Amino acid sequence: MVSRFEHPAGGYKKIFETCEELSESLPATVIGRIPSFLRGSLLRLGPGLFEVGDEPFYHLFDGQALMHKFDFKNGEVTYLRKFIRTDAYVRAITEKRVVITEFGTFGYPDPCKNIFSRFFSYFKGVEVTDNCLVNVYPVGEDFYAVTETNYITKVNPDTLQTLKKVDMCNYININGVTAHPHIENDGTVYNIGNCMGKGATLAYNVVKIPPTQKDKSDPIEKSKVVVQFPSAERFKPSYVHSFGMSENYIVFVETPVKINLLKFLSAWSIRGSNYMDCFESNESQGTLFHLARKEPGEYIDLKFKGAAIGMFHHINTYEDQGFIVFDLCAWKGFEFVYNYLWLANLRANWEEVKKAAMMAPQPEVRRYVIPLDVHKEEQGKNLVSLPYTTATAVMHADGTIWLEPEVLFSGPRQAFEFPQINYSRFAGKNYTYTYGLGLNHFIPDRICKLDVKTKETWVWQEPDSYPSEPLFVQTPDGVDEDDGVLLTIVAAPGSQRPAYLLILNAKDLSEIARAEVDCSIPVTFHGMYKP
Repeated sequence: MVSRFEHPAGGYKKIFETCEELSESLPATVIGRIPSFLRGSLLRLGPGLFEVGDEPFYHLFDGQALMHKFDFKNGEVTYLRKFIRTDAYVRAITEKRVVITEFGTFGYPDPCKNIFSRFFSYFKGVEVTDNCLVNVYPVGEDFYAVTETNYITKVNPDTLQTLKKVDMCNYININGVTAHPHIENDGTVYNIGNCMGKGATLAYNVVKIPPTQKDKSDPIEKSKVVVQFPSAERFKPSYVHSFGMSENYIVFVETPVKINLLKFLSAWSIRGSNYMDCFESNESQGTLFHLARKEPGEYIDLKFKGAAIGMFHHINTYEDQGFIVFDLCAWKGFEFVYNYLWLANLRANWEEVKKAAMMAPQPEVRRYVIPLDVHKEEQGKNLVSLPYTTATAVMHADGTIWLEPEVLFSGPRQAFEFPQINYSRFAGKNYTYTYGLGLNHFIPDRICKLDVKTKETWVWQEPDSYPSEPLFVQTPDGVDEDDGVLLTIVAAPGSQRPAYLLILNAKDLSEIARAEVDCSIPVTFHGMYKP
């Protein structure tokens, strides 16, 4: 699963360049044959505007949200994209400058850039961004483009029109929600975010949004908190990007990457800071693993601990014989990986890109196992008795249970990231395959498949080609877990047509078809296939 290519030509720089939206769908040129069961849309989100006038955005997560759609119909493919009309976008376009502060770019709410106006605007409070560039998912019959703040944006998945901005704070006690909800087959949505807990301490709330309502009312209005996880530090919640969910349990990994809320609230308007300035690492905490029952929501007060990791994406979580098995994409150590995702780093020449990645945390696919039955065990012995894993859990004298993972894949500066599975059939269940985007020193250059049971790997890769997260679509009469196709958008800057949608056979990553378009497509993060 290690990259076979170097990128001295620097073609990857193209995926971090501004592009224009399309007024109407473009026909794609199909090579090969589109499977007949593909009759819906591939929806993807990412940044599309990387500067406003002469003011640049600085971080990978700052560019303004652009929604992409590939439509499949009768073996033909069309492509459409639109900027989402968020407040951040509309105000930037209107005023020709960065107005709303983004993840790594400070915005001035008004152009008098002197200390007094900044001081007074501080008392009006911080305007939080609604730049929903990370993902799109369904809630009931609606579709929302999302980032990680309290704002989500309702969109029309057919026209890509922006419908309305929704503030989750109006419905539940939450400071923000992740872009990685879990969605059950009946449409129930679970998500997590940090919140104010009891006695002015921070905590993490798990939120449940019910499926489509009989009376056609908005399910978001019926959102409720099902369980609360405590925070290790009173005023410093950990950064949370996703969580694990099995049939009966929720797993929350509390990493050493912290949001310093006091810094966040005080420094913001006075000094001109951004979200990135508010992260810090707790170098002594390690990683804390929390467990809760799902129905009824109940926190399980056991202390599971492990060595420090950064973590963005859970792969899957399941129960087996009294154990919770959870697989994730880890980054070793306590340093925040986002420190390496400044656009200046990603747009650098290949030798510079490689040099920067040498300093960064190392990626690893890991399996952890939590024993559910620990109260009566003696300390010092491994509590994990599952025959197929080397992951361990050992009770220490102070009552904490130390977790050591099994490594499923590891390659120096070669990450298996943006993981996907056959979600509709295997989410929360014992599974075999995960698919991912291979990062080569943070540059996406291959599609990978991993057998989590045997550690066998498969790779699709072509020179000077930069794919995105692969989404799995099951063959309608499919029997095997990997009976299906993977959909990914590939940027190929040197080619006659600079981008294409690629369809791979999920069994062996062989190419089934591609649909080429006559325009460049910038980086996308996450998305969904809408049948």
